[in-house]
Amino acid sequence: MGDVGELELIQRSLEGDLEAWGEIVVRYKRMVFGTALAVLRNWADAEDAAQEAFIRAYEKLHYYDLSRKFSTWLITVTINVAKNMLRKRKAEPEPKTFHSEDPATLVAREELRKAVKEAVWSLPEGYRLPLVLYYWEGLSVEEIAKAMRLKPATVKTRLFRGRALVKSKLLEMGVTADAV
Repeated sequence: MGDVGELELIQRSLEGDLEAWGEIVVRYKRMVFGTALAVLRNWADAEDAAQEAFIRAYEKLHYYDLSRKFSTWLITVTINVAKNMLRKRKAEPEPKTFHSEDPATLVAREELRKAVKEAVWSLPEGYRLPLVLYYWEGLSVEEIAKAMRLKPATVKTRLFRGRALVKSKLLEMGVTADAV
């Protein structure tokens, strides 16, 4: 089913074809999880949010406007789910940094990538989320603006300031300016 078009999968999902929806989940699970992780900064919560986002998206699929890009709509759903989870857990202190418990990720990561990731995860959500969506998920400024309900100019500003904050944090961490 890998060569089936996205619109056909959406149409079949709307008709109740769970196999088609499963293919959508396979295609977008990394992006949805990465988005949830950028908001929540907690691996287990991000897994829960990703699962909930796919459930919510399936339940609300009939509201999806076929003229919009599906990935942007799905990211918007994911952000909303993750932010709702954040609101529910506000009583708990938010972790200061992200630490992956996935051994394969830890083994594969170089020191610079680790430092960059740590710097990004320490940023406030308003800077962290656009950086993750732009650099790690490959979304355009326009797609991020739609998903976050911001103007493209605001996204560009947040990307610029976010990069500056990451560079500053890396210098504080002792990563040389040459590496940045």
